[in-house]
Amino acid sequence: MITEEKTREESKDLNPKKRGLGRGLNALFDDDESPAAPVKTAASAPTDEASEENSDSAQARKMIGIDKVQPNPHQPRRVLDMAAIEELSASIKEHGVLQPLLVRRSPNNEGYYEIIAGERRWRASQRAQRHEVPVIVLDLDDAQAYEIALIENLQREDLNPMDEAVGYQKMLEEYKYTQDQLAQKIGKSRSHIANMVRLTGLTDLVQAHLSDGTITIGHARALIKTKNPDELVKKIVSQGLSVRQTERLAAEDNPLGPKKSSGPRARSQQGKDVDTLALEKEVSNALGMNVSIDGSGQSGTLKIAFKSLDQLDEVLHRLSHFPGSRLSG
Repeated sequence: MITEEKTREESKDLNPKKRGLGRGLNALFDDDESPAAPVKTAASAPTDEASEENSDSAQARKMIGIDKVQPNPHQPRRVLDMAAIEELSASIKEHGVLQPLLVRRSPNNEGYYEIIAGERRWRASQRAQRHEVPVIVLDLDDAQAYEIALIENLQREDLNPMDEAVGYQKMLEEYKYTQDQLAQKIGKSRSHIANMVRLTGLTDLVQAHLSDGTITIGHARALIKTKNPDELVKKIVSQGLSVRQTERLAAEDNPLGPKKSSGPRARSQQGKDVDTLALEKEVSNALGMNVSIDGSGQSGTLKIAFKSLDQLDEVLHRLSHFPGSRLSG
């Protein structure tokens, strides 16, 4: 059974330092959020005057009426698991809301608060017929609020791949983050950001299958540049194709994919000398990618074929460490 305590413990198991988030959102809460150290109850809450004074403190908890809390219209998680909310509601009926919601003052409705993190706790509290919820009020602009909401969901691993991809795209396009800035903020690699954002170019049908888990990110990536992604995804789902099978299917459908060579070019490949072929193999093994060397005499071309942005990122990373390289910036 999913409980709020389990959700919290799972989030603590994540290594914030490894994810590049420092103490992250945990710094906004007490380290020990056990029932032995409950939040303030309505009876022990400060008076209205004292509450107003403390509201300017980002760390100050207080109880507010559940009807004064509004969901975030830009919540990164677009699909809520209602079964999990019902289970969380049962836990709240028994134990109360142990972890406060993060909110900010509503920019549109005076006297109301907009949820930054904790919408499921708020909805579960409504079902549990709670009249008040514990909150921490933060003074944040739109970009900061969205950033924290996105990080909070990523820390809890709640987002499906499409919600994650759309969240990154919003940070890049609407709030003008660079991929490097966003990667540093959320503790992910730049190549991960780039790969996820590419998913937003998928058709609605493919995105729907990715969101509900009937296909994986590996399936989805293989369909990005295909001519008939909707037809292919139907075949993937109906036949239960693996990622490898999907990649082969996509290669046949992909007009931009590699084609078998024929004619003079194919014959020139066969006519390479032994030293060139040996060098191709050596460099290919070193990079883990297919390398082709063409030329005659003292000049020629070297081609590196990459299958994913991760591989391209690895090549650029290696080149940036060469002496005198300008790629390191």
